[in-house]
Amino acid sequence: MSEARTYDFLSEAFDAARTAKAVPVKMWTRGVPVDASSMQQLLNTAGMPFIHKWLAVMPDVHYGKGSTIGSVIPTVGAIIPAAVGVDIGCGMMAVRTSLVASDLPDTLAPVRSAIEQAVPHGRTVGRGGRDKGAWGDLPEATASAWAGLDAGFAAIVAKHPKLARANTASHLGTLGTGNHFLEVCLDEADRVWFVLHSGSRGVGNAIGSYFIELAKADMRRWYINLPDQDLAYFPEGTTHFDDYVEAVEWAQTYAMMNRQVMMQNAIDAARSAIATPFEAHLEAVNCHHNYVAREHHYGKDVLVTRKGAVRAAEGVMGIIPGSMGARTFIVRDRGNAESFCSCSHGAGRVMSRTEARRRFTVADHVAATEGVECRKDEDVIDETPKAYKDIDAVMAAQADLVEIVHTLRQVVCVKG
Repeated sequence: MSEARTYDFLSEAFDAARTAKAVPVKMWTRGVPVDASSMQQLLNTAGMPFIHKWLAVMPDVHYGKGSTIGSVIPTVGAIIPAAVGVDIGCGMMAVRTSLVASDLPDTLAPVRSAIEQAVPHGRTVGRGGRDKGAWGDLPEATASAWAGLDAGFAAIVAKHPKLARANTASHLGTLGTGNHFLEVCLDEADRVWFVLHSGSRGVGNAIGSYFIELAKADMRRWYINLPDQDLAYFPEGTTHFDDYVEAVEWAQTYAMMNRQVMMQNAIDAARSAIATPFEAHLEAVNCHHNYVAREHHYGKDVLVTRKGAVRAAEGVMGIIPGSMGARTFIVRDRGNAESFCSCSHGAGRVMSRTEARRRFTVADHVAATEGVECRKDEDVIDETPKAYKDIDAVMAAQADLVEIVHTLRQVVCVKG
């Protein structure tokens, strides 16, 4: 059974960083490495004056912008835009089908190809042509989904015109780049699942980046000194606070819809490459892991920012993915109050993308993804499995946060 390690700023190890205003840091990281840069970020965040009770730190914790990824940050009276990040509403969706492994074709390349053709992914850098990761002409399903989002975005743009040029409908139902993926997986009973990871795409990035800069400008205007400028915040009751909350909630809705549209397109495409007719959505989970929500914890109404963490209220289902060559877990949450009812959002990086490209070769990546129909070229080496922490160690460290319901292994992986 795992337990949180509490650093209360009174121990010798944190003597140099001790501050009278800092809250404790509770970490579910036994058996999982945490680097010094991430520890310093945790200390910086814990010293902010509006943190409620403590920080909760998940086992996939690693260095991020302002605050570590893998942090649960409960606040009263303020919100830190960079803690929410620029991939607002990023999260996971998983759907079980009526297929079993024997229903899949012997060669899975056509399944991967069909999904890649149906779901825009990646990004075209430079000018002169359409971005391959965006829609040209909007499909009917995307246009219909955007119709339910359009008015909300127009209201945001009316107050913040600089956001008007963000990619909106053209990115709805698209995957993106980096660690975003779409997979076909098998569970412990060889049943077929579709699993994807994506968020609010270009418009979420635009909203996040814009409000982060507004928060920094406010800090300069009010002569507020911070240990890291990316901890710039909006106090509750200010116009920017209200506008940011409105925009971030809209972006989270967009992200949820993005996953729904993309999942349906991927399933429809796979039907063209799989001879056996099948049903989908027999079990389905759709959850954020970069977001902020209003919740009640320890007697207070608080804003909980989960920066690379999943809500783990008792009985709620969640998804914790590994890497391209590791397992993914469908979990049922235990509702552990000390973690503010949260769990990890994945394995977490153990090295930077630059370091992964320096350290590993295409041959290393091919060996690490044996048995998975996926890209095996130099452009995805930064996503190779060894760039991530051991997912089994991560799961062991949070045994008191979640219980494993299904264990999935990839057979097809689409990356941007």
